[in-house]
Amino acid sequence: MAPIRRAISTSVLALALAMPVVSGTAQASPAVHPAHPASSTVAAQRVLAVPGTVNARDVGGYRTYDGKSTRWGVLYRAETLSKLPPEGVGALAGLGLGSVIDLRTAPEAQADGADRLPAGVTSVVQPVDDTSLFAFIGMVVRSKDPVYQEQQLGGGKAEARMDALYRAFVTNAANRAALGAAIRVVANAKEPTLFHCSSGKDRTGVLADTILRAVGVPAGTSEGDYLLSNQLRAASDAALKSQIKAAGLMQDPDLLDPLLQVRGSYLDAFRAQAVADYGSFGDFLSRGLGLDTLTLLKLRLRLVG
Repeated sequence: MAPIRRAISTSVLALALAMPVVSGTAQASPAVHPAHPASSTVAAQRVLAVPGTVNARDVGGYRTYDGKSTRWGVLYRAETLSKLPPEGVGALAGLGLGSVIDLRTAPEAQADGADRLPAGVTSVVQPVDDTSLFAFIGMVVRSKDPVYQEQQLGGGKAEARMDALYRAFVTNAANRAALGAAIRVVANAKEPTLFHCSSGKDRTGVLADTILRAVGVPAGTSEGDYLLSNQLRAASDAALKSQIKAAGLMQDPDLLDPLLQVRGSYLDAFRAQAVADYGSFGDFLSRGLGLDTLTLLKLRLRLVG
C-alpha cells in the first residue's frame, strides 16, 4: 500500500494504524482566537487557529448558573500536538501557556510522538486509559475482512465499546486519579493551561465537561461544548474514511463512525456512572476525583469571572 501523506490532524484511528491522514479541507476555516470576544461569540470564533490541529479551542465564554461566564484565554482543549508544524508551535506560543496536560497513554504517545511545545511550556503527563480502544481499532481495520469488521463494529457493538470506555473513566481508579490530578493542575495554574488526548474528543471531552460543570456551567451547555468536536472533526474524519476505503482496508468505513464521533449517549454514560458510584456529581468530584473544597474554590476563581 502506498504511504499516505500527513496533513493537519491525527485521529485515534490514524494512530492505531500508524497512518498519516490527508484531510484536504479538514481545517474548516477556524477563526483567529480574539483576545476579548463578545459574550455572543459563535462556535467558529472559539476555535484556535493552530496549524496542525482541527479541534483546538478555548473553553471561555460559557455562562454559569449565577450569570457569570468562564474566562477567555485561561483554559484550552485540543487534540494531539505531536505533529504541529513550526507555525503551529508559534501559534501555541501566542497563547502564553504555562503547561500542557497530556492525557494520552504511553503507547499512543510512543506511536504518535511527543508534543511539540513552545520553549518554557511544561508538559504534564496524566494518562487516562483508553480500554485498549487504540489497539482494537488497529486490529479491526488491519484485518481487511469485511465480515470480521461487521462482527466487531456492527449491530451496536462499536457504540457499546464507547459506552464501556466512558464508564471506565469513572470505574477505573487510575483514570479517576489522573483526571483529578489534571483538574488540580488547572486550579493551581498561574498561566493559561491546555489539555488534550489524541483526537481531543473523548478523554478531553469528559475532562472539559467535568471542569465546566464543577465551576457552575449548566450540564446542557457543557454538553454543547462536548458535541462541538463532531462539527470540527467532520471533514478530517470523512477524509480519513475515504483513504481507508481507497486503501482497501474497509469496504464500509462508516462502521467506524461510532468510534470517530462523540455522542450525547456516551457523555450520559459517563455522567450516569459517576452518579451511580458516588451518589451525586458533587460527591464524584470530592470522593471520586479527590478534589477538596479549597481546590474547587481555586478552580472557580481561576476560570469564572
